[in-house]
Amino acid sequence: MAVRAAESKKATDIRVLDLTGITAFADYFVICTGANARNVQAIADEVGLRLKHAGELPFSVEGYTQAEWILADYGNFLIHIFSPKSRDYYDLERLWRNAKTVEIPPE
Repeated sequence: MAVRAAESKKATDIRVLDLTGITAFADYFVICTGANARNVQAIADEVGLRLKHAGELPFSVEGYTQAEWILADYGNFLIHIFSPKSRDYYDLERLWRNAKTVEIPPE
């Protein structure tokens, strides 16, 4: 649901990492990139809205105002929405390279 919401707001380079057995704080990361600050916020808004309709509320949301890296913590999964510059700088895929990449099926 989070992936489809991000896609609907033109998020790019969407990845889902399976962290099961690698870390205790989350099972999955959803990582994506927005074109600019406004797009990053729009992606976060849409993901939050769709998950709220499904009964999922985040424990916390960080970075919304700056919109360089928005992190929404939903317990079992974390959603990372980056600006292009921040995505390159933090390179979560490299930091969590031991995680399995989850194939995102076509809609």
